[in-house]
Amino acid sequence: MVLNILKPDLIMIACICAVVSFFITYLAMPRLIKKLQDAKIVGKDIHKPSQPEVAEMGGIGILLGFIIGLFVAIYLYPTLQFTLIITMLVIMLVGMVGMVDDLIQLSSKEKLILLWFAGLPLIWISPPNVGIIYMLLIPLAVTIAANLTNMLAGLNGIESGLGAIAMTSLSISCMIMGKYDVAIISMAMLGALLAFLIYNRHPSRVFPGDVGTLIIGATIVLVAFIGRVKIIALIVLIPNIIDSALKFYSAGVMERQDHKPTEVNGDGNLVAPDGGFKSLIRSVLRRPMSEQQVVIIIWLIGILFGAIGIILSYVLKSSII
Repeated sequence: MVLNILKPDLIMIACICAVVSFFITYLAMPRLIKKLQDAKIVGKDIHKPSQPEVAEMGGIGILLGFIIGLFVAIYLYPTLQFTLIITMLVIMLVGMVGMVDDLIQLSSKEKLILLWFAGLPLIWISPPNVGIIYMLLIPLAVTIAANLTNMLAGLNGIESGLGAIAMTSLSISCMIMGKYDVAIISMAMLGALLAFLIYNRHPSRVFPGDVGTLIIGATIVLVAFIGRVKIIALIVLIPNIIDSALKFYSAGVMERQDHKPTEVNGDGNLVAPDGGFKSLIRSVLRRPMSEQQVVIIIWLIGILFGAIGIILSYVLKSSII
């Protein structure tokens, strides 16, 4: 991409987009939560002894903040207009797939196919002189990453917190490598996720739903391909990859209704059920722990790999220089 404004200006634009996304999501969430509750779009928080009903599909608020943040970026940085429009289109399509899945529960096959189609617009901003196989792999990457961030979920704040950690790592890495324009995308998502986390942290007032979890993975892929930081994106996704690998090798491909949920004991702590599939969360649950403890440990794992990604960006920058 050709930059026609100075580095400090690009950093400022990225920060402005993050702030706008944050406040749009933060201000929208209370009303959205009420609307979702009134519409009975709720789910039981099965990891609480009382199993309270919590608003679902709160990821709509993340999507709203992110899209408006990118509209601000288009106004402030018209040079990136086409790339940002494609980014918005992909994320909105992925979000729509998530909404449909939240409402009618798509099968794994249906979701994979729809996510692949949602990622197709990325072909329009693929690098020049690449083959058809490479272009078809781009939407496949969207499908895979969206499902990875959708699978490591279920505890208060775990998805939005891990997503915020990944976006922080990608934003810092892009800036270190001089890709300030691409950081606009990750910063916009970071702002929306941080605002959502205020309502999603323990005790959660709202769940992101698939509309929220799927767009996190899709955004990681967008930043990876647009910014050419695929290795760093892969590293920040390692916690999700480990979780997915554990589930697949222990139980194969499973529909969500076949999953046996993590249990709550008499003290209100989480315990891994006997048998069933393995996962990163259940690997952490070697002994009973509170939900907050488990989430913090998973976040720390995410921070570790996020830090590795940032360190790698320094190495890559040095090798380029």
